[in-house]
Amino acid sequence: MQNHDPIMQAICRRTFLDRSRVGLGAAAVWSLLGRGQVAGAESKRPGLIEPLHHAPRAKRVIFLCQAGGPSHLETFDYKPKLAEMDGQPMPESFTEGQPIAQLQNNELRCFGPQRKFNPHGQSGQMISDVFPHTAKLADDLCIVRSAQTNQINHDPAHTFMNTGTQISGRPSMGSWITYGLGSESENLPGFVVLTSVGGGQSQPIAARQWHSGFLPSRYQGVQFRSTGDPVLYVSRPEGVAAGPQEDVLSAVSALNRLRQDATGDPEIETRIAQYELAFRMQRSVPELMDISDEPAHILDLYGTQGGDGSFAANCLLARRLAERGVRFIHLYHRGWDHHGGVREGVAKTAGLVDQGTAALLTDLKQRDMLKDTLVIWSGEFGRTPMAQGNGRDHHIKGFSLWMAGGGIRGGMSWGATDELGYHAVDNVFHVHDLHATMLHLLGIDHERLTYRFQGRDFRLTDVHGRVVKPLLA
Repeated sequence: MQNHDPIMQAICRRTFLDRSRVGLGAAAVWSLLGRGQVAGAESKRPGLIEPLHHAPRAKRVIFLCQAGGPSHLETFDYKPKLAEMDGQPMPESFTEGQPIAQLQNNELRCFGPQRKFNPHGQSGQMISDVFPHTAKLADDLCIVRSAQTNQINHDPAHTFMNTGTQISGRPSMGSWITYGLGSESENLPGFVVLTSVGGGQSQPIAARQWHSGFLPSRYQGVQFRSTGDPVLYVSRPEGVAAGPQEDVLSAVSALNRLRQDATGDPEIETRIAQYELAFRMQRSVPELMDISDEPAHILDLYGTQGGDGSFAANCLLARRLAERGVRFIHLYHRGWDHHGGVREGVAKTAGLVDQGTAALLTDLKQRDMLKDTLVIWSGEFGRTPMAQGNGRDHHIKGFSLWMAGGGIRGGMSWGATDELGYHAVDNVFHVHDLHATMLHLLGIDHERLTYRFQGRDFRLTDVHGRVVKPLLA
């Protein structure tokens, strides 16, 4: 009998449309996906890109973020002309119409380099005396002295470095990479974050810097703590055994799959996967953090016994994470914001990161892992050639970073700033170029790694970026 009740008809229509969307709609989607025609559709494989766009040189990335903006003029960019002009007025031809953070309307005077520079390695790369350990590896480093970014204050500059845009809420580079490539680890997240602090003013780092944005949330970075419980709430509660917990997990997963079948919501699949990963992490994370299997000479190399929250301890954990298949490892050291006391401040902060950085490179080389591990050392911006008392202000028109391993040509410098270290003038290397080159080394064409959101195909490099091939080995 036909039912003329309007409420029942509405319910029936909603039920039919909902189930049709899951049935016919899903069949159509997966049919197209089988032919590779759905931009941004979820892949059942470890990563979306299979096969890779071209042969990769790197399998993973370790990004050593020096948060706060290290002064390139006291680290990697020696400027003898600036030393000659110390105390003299900064020529207006350099600064007129240029963005300045805190020195607006102040008298701008040149501030000469506050540290000594010397050539290192067979390549003769000029490196400051604050990096005695890293300088020994000069022939492994590609030092870029012409980096530029778009944002002059800390939080938006970090957002730009991490996501390719100053707009909050976009996916971070680690999320893009794990979305494209997946992870080689079954028992750890594909994207892990570690933080340390010390040496200078410590700007806060928001968790949204490693967020997945509009990508599925399974690609979000997971912060590990290097002291105490490494992942909050991952430990099994007291009195709960593995067997009963696995039974509960299986039951919850079964219920979630029923809901997934009814709604087609991809976040339910993410929830199932994350519950299962968390269960496996209850074994893998304690094993990762237990460095009792590390020989004494390795602990001496890093200068840490582990578990102390230091940058060096995080570098050791980064190597252990890389060995276990984690795709993107992001280390932040907060302590490079030297608006005053730059001479001693840079030395103090560098002293907290130098040995760990050099140890990480050396350790990776000894294990034959540096060749396929891309290591990047960079802040969010640089510092002005003009004095801010006895410090330096934020600067975006020219700063330094370096890369090593993972297909990068070592023992070379790329680009240059002008004679005072203000403008990048030779082979300008924008943040978008860094992202494009990084993806290229991982086997990804940065223009083809996209995700459709709100009617547009988004990508990490937006509509910019170029692969800087002279940097490649």
